[in-house]
Amino acid sequence: MNEKMSRRTALKTMGATALGLVLSATGLSTLTSSCLVTNKDANKGLGKCKKRIILYFTGTGNSLYVARQLDNGNAKNGENIGNTENTELLSIPQMMKQKRTDFEADEIGIVYPIYGHMPPYMVRQFIQRAHLKADYLFAILTFGARKCNAVEIWDGIARKAGYHFDYINTLMMVDNWLPNFDMNEQIKMDKHIPEHLAVITSDLASRKQWHQPVTEEERQMHAGFMAYTKLDPEVGFLKKAEKYFVVTDSCIGCAVCTQVCPRGNYSLETDGVKAQGDCEFCFACIQNCPQKAIVFNKVEDDALLSNGEVNPKARYRNEHISLMDIKRANSQK
Repeated sequence: MNEKMSRRTALKTMGATALGLVLSATGLSTLTSSCLVTNKDANKGLGKCKKRIILYFTGTGNSLYVARQLDNGNAKNGENIGNTENTELLSIPQMMKQKRTDFEADEIGIVYPIYGHMPPYMVRQFIQRAHLKADYLFAILTFGARKCNAVEIWDGIARKAGYHFDYINTLMMVDNWLPNFDMNEQIKMDKHIPEHLAVITSDLASRKQWHQPVTEEERQMHAGFMAYTKLDPEVGFLKKAEKYFVVTDSCIGCAVCTQVCPRGNYSLETDGVKAQGDCEFCFACIQNCPQKAIVFNKVEDDALLSNGEVNPKARYRNEHISLMDIKRANSQK
């Protein structure tokens, strides 16, 4: 009898070990460990895996990277591709393309880059049209240099759309604003992204109720910026692609620009690539062109673009994000 019990125990041990090896090899170990619930916890109503939807807008990959890292804590070594059993990552440009407006989960988050301290115009449009149903709403705003009162701006936009976000925070990352920054210099800066992401992840895990504070100085800085740029505060950056971007002779007709623009502003014609239409100024086209064949035009009547760009030879895409990732997120084809 003792011998039989010993064999049974041995088989159980071997089976558990084999299962662990399979899960580890397939990258499912983290997900499984985060979702397993003991009978004791289940009886108490604890340990249920919460459904989380993360809606994101990305041009050069920063916000997509953040969205993946907020995938219910299942990111591994900064390379999580998202869409695990309990988290759904959804591209806002794709949702707009599909005209999908209804979203329901335990938690819904929005991740986007700020342009002039404001959300991309498409994100404004999205929150005005979307129907979000969740117990907990959060927003993470990525920026590169100054955030000013971006948190208050989003809170105001969301409230006008009928939503109160429980948690709004910002995250400093590489600044992709080519008119002011050299991308080669930006990527050298240590902006402590992993440390700040860890704080945000912990906050969301506990469903913290918090909006990052805004100072009066930051409000005044934004007011000065708006006066200088003469941007419409109800729109933000929404430019004409044909006015601001030039396709040079370096273009080989690879059509990458036609696949990464969230508005589908680029087309491949018989006489070359053409850009036309309302532009979010996300820089997906100019930053992701493999030939660096797209450059800024010097727009004399625009205070921000009158000098072109700092280093036309330097471009940026988040190191954890591939060109195919950007295409999947933004392509309007």
